[in-house]
Amino acid sequence: MERFVNQFLIVTIVLSAPVLFAGPEPYDPSKEAPPPPPQPWCETPPTLEIRIGAPGWLAGVSGDTGVKGVVTSPDVSFDQLLRHLTHVPIVLSADVRYQRWEFFGDGQYMEVGASATLPGLLFTNANLHLKTGLAEGFVGYRLINCDKANLSLFAGARYSYQGGDLSIFDNGDARLVILRRLLGIRKKLAFSDSTDWVDPVIGARGKVKIWKAISLYAEGDVGGFDANSGSAFELHRQGRTIVRESVDSSDWSYQVQGGLELQVSRWFWAQAGWRYLKYDYNQSGFTNKTELNGPLIQGGVNF
Repeated sequence: MERFVNQFLIVTIVLSAPVLFAGPEPYDPSKEAPPPPPQPWCETPPTLEIRIGAPGWLAGVSGDTGVKGVVTSPDVSFDQLLRHLTHVPIVLSADVRYQRWEFFGDGQYMEVGASATLPGLLFTNANLHLKTGLAEGFVGYRLINCDKANLSLFAGARYSYQGGDLSIFDNGDARLVILRRLLGIRKKLAFSDSTDWVDPVIGARGKVKIWKAISLYAEGDVGGFDANSGSAFELHRQGRTIVRESVDSSDWSYQVQGGLELQVSRWFWAQAGWRYLKYDYNQSGFTNKTELNGPLIQGGVNF
């Protein structure tokens, strides 16, 4: 029996020797699962996106504005705007994107009442009721079309409306009689008029995500290009009288805006930033060399 056990142990050792001295099994990379592919930085956004917003632009008004050649200089800063508004502004914005193509625009109508000076004309003041409106629409193409960042060039048109009601204070100045004759208002010192025009506009805009649902956005454009320029005039004081003088006509506009955007949820977004729009328009007795400047707060939905 003991002899049988010894023989069994000897056979077991002999048969196990190749395994004991063979070492570990060689590594075979083909048996390991491949690592996931790296995520690209530029992920293409969905094919279609629709955004509708209600912007609240607290735009102060400053500069020169004129009706029938009478130029006034209103100055209402954005922090004083609510005290000078004569009604709630009308605002709306819309933005539609299909692949790289964008179709967007916005509009606003506002009326402001303020006291204004009459520089270079009379030693008196006037009450001004200024009406301004704009509606703009653009077609853009995205040069960079990523979920985390985008950059677009666009072109379109901006419709502008300007109206004014002016009541001049009668301080006994003898030149008021001449002013009435030039304006065709012989029996009163209040008058009003309005005009509108359309400017071609080109520009660029972009947005970049900086952290999770927070992005930075910016936009700028230039318009007009003297498309509506022609003849222009203003009324000026000359010695003891008032005369009508021809001045250079112009039609330009410049706009920049930017700020932060927050994607509140899948359907809702909000923006907080600043918007600046400058007009340089002088045509047929109408002057609009004003600056609209102030904070912009906007909220909306996206689909």
